[in-house]
Amino acid sequence: MTYRDLVNEGIDILEKADIYAGFSRVLMLELLREQDIDMYAEYEHEAREAVATDFKQKIQELAKDIPLGYVLGYEWFYGYKIIVNEGVLIPRGETEELVGNVLADIDSYFENPVIADVACGSGAIGLALSKDLGTHVYATDISEEALVVARENAQQNDADMTIMQGDMLQPLIDQNIKLDVLVCNPPYIKNTEHIQTAVLNNEPHVALFGGEDGLFFYRSVLANAHKVLNEKALIAFEIGFDIGDAVVALAQSFFSDATVILRQDMNGLDRMVFVYKGINLIED
Repeated sequence: MTYRDLVNEGIDILEKADIYAGFSRVLMLELLREQDIDMYAEYEHEAREAVATDFKQKIQELAKDIPLGYVLGYEWFYGYKIIVNEGVLIPRGETEELVGNVLADIDSYFENPVIADVACGSGAIGLALSKDLGTHVYATDISEEALVVARENAQQNDADMTIMQGDMLQPLIDQNIKLDVLVCNPPYIKNTEHIQTAVLNNEPHVALFGGEDGLFFYRSVLANAHKVLNEKALIAFEIGFDIGDAVVALAQSFFSDATVILRQDMNGLDRMVFVYKGINLIED
């Protein structure tokens, strides 16, 4: 059986399970990448037995609606291989956009900033910032299970990060760390909101839900941010697409002198809120 035959078999299995069939090709691409095999060069060749066995097992997991990142054990994020398991959220494309915007603002407004990734989960945001800037980043999370993954990701990618356990900003407050850039992708799904079964059944609830209105953790960060921010500082949040105006209003209530900007993702959905404290923005 060739690699093409296996992929087609996987497509049939996923279609019957009503799962996105394109995962079959992506799965094979990743499995062969791990073996340093170019899928497109070898597509019509006889498949290695070990690869075929692994592929068939993982296709069955996908057919059970287990997310691809958990099936593989990793996800690519901003060009970096990020280990994931059921103790952390799988990094999303929207979060890559957040990182891109943060990097652009750092380039415009800061030199050698002190940065923290709050509610870091797998550590993807902090890792990407650390690697791209060649700088140190603090990362906090309340979940020890998540921090085990974040530490492993920092080590595997040789990122300069200090991983700290605690509730949101508390570890930074306790150590009197002052920040120029605070990035946070907190749990923001409303407790009453319907979400995809694959997400609900597989991803950690502690990293998903943000109270009745989705704002619980934004309130926590904004209420305490003055304890850790320098006079000139940036707060960058990822948000749920339906709470943008509410997060903006909340940020303005705590930082009345700051400039607060709501930004959209590539799909035109509200996905980011940026708070510029003591910064004169450069007009586009």
